[in-house]
Amino acid sequence: MAHFKTTVFSYLTEISVFSALALTAADAAARVINVTTAGVAGDGTTLNTARIQKAIDDCSAAGGGTISFPPGRYLTGTIQLKSEVTLRLEKDATLLGSTDAADYRNLDPFIDGNGHPLGHALIVAVDARNVGIEGGGAVDGQSPALKKKQNPYVMRPFLVRWVRCTNVTVRDVHLVNPGAWTLDFFQTKGAVIEGVTIRSRDLGMPNNDGIDIDSSEHLRVRNCDVISGDDALVIKSTSRSRPSRDIVVKRCRLSTRTNAIKLGTESIGGFEDISVSDCQVTNTKMSGIALYTVDGGDLRNVAISDITMDGVIVPISIRLGARLKTFREGDQTRPAPGKLRDVTIKNVSAKNIGMIGILINGVPGFPVQALTLENIRLALPGGGTAEDAKVQLPEKEKAYPEFDVFGKTMPAYGIYARHVRGIKFQNVRTSLIKPDARPATVLIDVEDVKPANFSTETSNLK
Repeated sequence: MAHFKTTVFSYLTEISVFSALALTAADAAARVINVTTAGVAGDGTTLNTARIQKAIDDCSAAGGGTISFPPGRYLTGTIQLKSEVTLRLEKDATLLGSTDAADYRNLDPFIDGNGHPLGHALIVAVDARNVGIEGGGAVDGQSPALKKKQNPYVMRPFLVRWVRCTNVTVRDVHLVNPGAWTLDFFQTKGAVIEGVTIRSRDLGMPNNDGIDIDSSEHLRVRNCDVISGDDALVIKSTSRSRPSRDIVVKRCRLSTRTNAIKLGTESIGGFEDISVSDCQVTNTKMSGIALYTVDGGDLRNVAISDITMDGVIVPISIRLGARLKTFREGDQTRPAPGKLRDVTIKNVSAKNIGMIGILINGVPGFPVQALTLENIRLALPGGGTAEDAKVQLPEKEKAYPEFDVFGKTMPAYGIYARHVRGIKFQNVRTSLIKPDARPATVLIDVEDVKPANFSTETSNLK
């Protein structure tokens, strides 16, 4: 009987605790703070960093809520978002990044894939939970003006960073003019990115990525529109012990000066259980789909489907390499390349292609494995010569793995695959704008090809 009473008491105590938590959550959801009541000016010239930060700190300390920005232009340096706080940018509200480098902070420094120090940001959250940005307004980094005041341009702030956060929402906002990456997630668990518009192309600055997902898991990206200066949608893994995994991307429009859909280049932790579907790629100056693991991490269980491309240099580029770099202090270099396997790419159509349809490269002793290409349509430029067909591509296993590392002349016009074990082709078709003296397909050190007599189905276009 005593045990029963104790159990009942514990049960009732749990109900009371859960009820209190529910009330607290409801109170937080109902709490909306208009920043103008906190003395924040929307005139576009008053620096509001301290006042915005105090409003965030006070809201988080009180249990959370929403910080609302009514129509106006709110100038600020780095602001840190805290747990249980959402920024709501109402229509015609713009959060403006300061053009003074001294107004930015770096709360999580790191080195990018090219060896450059990065980490400053306009909006940043570190070790926060239940946080987000929403509304029909904008965040404008003003990077051209920020760059103009620096010589050289070394302090390049991200627009929005989420570092080791849990349960993040970014919805319906416009993100423009970042100093470096636009929307970055590092070691984040659980995020929804939906209806986001990104504009960072043609700013004349490096590293203007669109959406970066790094060593994170359980993310959903839906209905986003990205026009970026660097990779539009890129999944990285810069932490050796943390792969990027369980990531689903659907119904996005992507355009970029580099790669549209990319896994890598930073890849020490690897990638698993990733799906990308129903996306449109246009006016892209490198690869439409780029799968690159070159720092020792494994890439596996990746499915990409229902992708249309119009204007891309290489529709599909896959690379298992041996660059073997580290990116975080304390990480040790992996001793050998990882594995790239169990990848399915299907229902892809591409036109206005610049170079070759599909480029696949492992390295000697470390082949790409278990690759399926299904229902692929490639409208290729043609124009290759018999001399082009004699070209032998270098291995370049330690190089930065963009498609052009092998040169600008390909010995095939449709598919080049080297160091592969297990590749299945089903309904892969190519068409040519001009006649081409090169073969449609070159396979080197490739085993277990299905069907065994594979050749692309080719038709000529006028």
